[in-house]
Amino acid sequence: MNNKVSIGGQAVIEGVMMRGTECLATAVRRPSGKIVYKKTKIVGKDNEFLKKPFIRGMVMLFESLVIGVKELTFSANQAGEEEESLSDKEAIMTTICSLALGIGIFIVLPSVIGSFVFPDNKIRANILEAFIRLVAFVGYIWGISFLKDVKRVFEYHGAEHKSIYAYENDMELTPENAKKFTTLHPRCGTSFLFIVMFIAIIIFSVIDFILPIPTNLFYKFLIKVVLRILLMPLIASLSYELQRYSSKHLDNPLIKLISLPGLALQKITTKEPDLDELEVAIVAIKVSLGEEVENAEEVEN
Repeated sequence: MNNKVSIGGQAVIEGVMMRGTECLATAVRRPSGKIVYKKTKIVGKDNEFLKKPFIRGMVMLFESLVIGVKELTFSANQAGEEEESLSDKEAIMTTICSLALGIGIFIVLPSVIGSFVFPDNKIRANILEAFIRLVAFVGYIWGISFLKDVKRVFEYHGAEHKSIYAYENDMELTPENAKKFTTLHPRCGTSFLFIVMFIAIIIFSVIDFILPIPTNLFYKFLIKVVLRILLMPLIASLSYELQRYSSKHLDNPLIKLISLPGLALQKITTKEPDLDELEVAIVAIKVSLGEEVENAEEVEN
């Protein structure tokens, strides 16, 4: 595996997006049953500065979110659920709004609630903040898992992981071979988000114990809202590096223990795919690697 190209992916509507080193590919099954795919060349891949530790995490996170929004739109178009595509500017604005909403609900709101419920007790305030954050995050994922359309996406999420395992284990890329593997993968975005929550709890707790208790509403807003938002790029970078390291050292008992909650959460966000869904994921992998595919047709977005 050391000499293999690292593949990452994302489930989309009725399909899978896979990212190699040179290009990314999104494969979708249309209502007619035909598999179509779009191939996009990756720009900026030779910029060494963007590959440096603690820089690459922030860049990869934002870039992945923008790409994810665009590929979701493409998949919706091909699956017959949408008729319009997004421009780069619209995708970036959608990503910024989504990030702001996520940070507001899962980062800022728990901090504000904790500080107002226990204004003079840092320990209780931070425990309540951590509890609300984790319950809100896990509860949200668990809640949407009951939606019919989301269940379908989670099946493609499982197909993404299984096909990546087949590739990483040097097996012929067929649905039957991919079917043998687990749907849980240590480099999954679900695990990454859980690590973000975990790192945020630690950093925010340390900051709160270093700084004095806010004496008025302005300083409370400054510490509980502004400072937490400003720390998110650092938290995302630390989380990215921790996940990158842990995914390569799962033979270490401590690292394996740290990875377990994220893997457990994937039991919600991944479902067992069928062979047709695995076929779509394999098309995406092959195209992202520059291989020819016979059972799919290339289309323009």
